[in-house]
Amino acid sequence: MAMLLAQSEYPLLDVFWTVLVLFGCIVWFWLMFQILTDVFRRSDISGWFKSLWAILVIVMPIVGSLIYLAAQGKHMGERHRDDVTAARTAYERDVRRIAGSNGSSGTPTDQIAEAKHLLDQGAITQDEFDSLKATALGRSLGGAAQ
Repeated sequence: MAMLLAQSEYPLLDVFWTVLVLFGCIVWFWLMFQILTDVFRRSDISGWFKSLWAILVIVMPIVGSLIYLAAQGKHMGERHRDDVTAARTAYERDVRRIAGSNGSSGTPTDQIAEAKHLLDQGAITQDEFDSLKATALGRSLGGAAQ
């Protein structure tokens, strides 16, 4: 077995070179994807400029990419950060909205109205309603009874 590995037609340095080239190709395609994604997400340039950037990056990939990164690299990072911030804000807003629909948040008036609705439906008792009302108003049961 060791003899077969030693007599291989594909030496170890060629394996390392192949891995390096493959990694370089993956990084190159990722960079092209990032640049083209940034170009088409931009709202500050017209469609003609977007198409010119795309043609430049596709026809002359190395030169076009270097020009785009030199001209827009800083702004590219800022736009990505703004997109991430907007997505996070939308996510947090949705979580708050969904959590608020359970009656666990919102104004005390909303919580009391929801509790009253449950009481009218017969889903909770008067004692449970009083407890929810006291909780919504920020009072403990002992303080509410006094």
